[in-house]
Amino acid sequence: PPLIETVLVRRYKRFLADVAQEDGSVVTAHTANTGAMTGCSAPGSRVWLSDSKSETRKYPLSWELVETDSGALTGINTGWPNKLVKEAIEDGTIKELQGYALIRTEVKYGLEGSRIDLLLEDAAKGLCYVEVKSVTLVQNGQARFPDAVTVRGTKHLRELMAMVEAGHRAVIFYCIQRGDAQSFAPADDIDPEYGATLRQAVKAGVETLAYEAAVSVDEIKMYKKLPIQL
Repeated sequence: PPLIETVLVRRYKRFLADVAQEDGSVVTAHTANTGAMTGCSAPGSRVWLSDSKSETRKYPLSWELVETDSGALTGINTGWPNKLVKEAIEDGTIKELQGYALIRTEVKYGLEGSRIDLLLEDAAKGLCYVEVKSVTLVQNGQARFPDAVTVRGTKHLRELMAMVEAGHRAVIFYCIQRGDAQSFAPADDIDPEYGATLRQAVKAGVETLAYEAAVSVDEIKMYKKLPIQL
């Protein structure tokens, strides 16, 4: 359904955002993204909402897109990346992850109580564990992750290394929900431990992929692989 264009008044309590509608009234929308959203939550930004039409949800409106200072439309809903990547595997966009007979989602695995976002399975190729990260931060043309310290993200890298050690394929996939980046790199200045663990994971055999999306008010679709600078 068509999205509703509004203007951001403020984001607060991690899950909530007040927005001004065309008629000047202010409503509260749910925000699925609990991260810092650096560069994506400036008051006065144009934002787009979806309407669940639910009569039981306290906040039936959900924040989906924001126009950043650079003019880039950015998808901030962290509920979409896993689905976007799965779709892009199934339609052949992500060449590196082709040839698997089955894709399962949110499968329990590892020694630290994790769930893998996508588990690719094939009798001949074996298992491929794919951890998807939503990326919204872009600075000077470079997409960066994380935008805040992420203990959970570092744990996921350890889990992927353990899968490689067990003889499986493991991939950390950076889903960039905007189209104005030329490369990807870990945000060492924000979370140096994550960056160090990522480099350790790569040395251990964990593969890295970064793809950006074409974002419009009608559609978000993965379309282009970006170089990764470690």
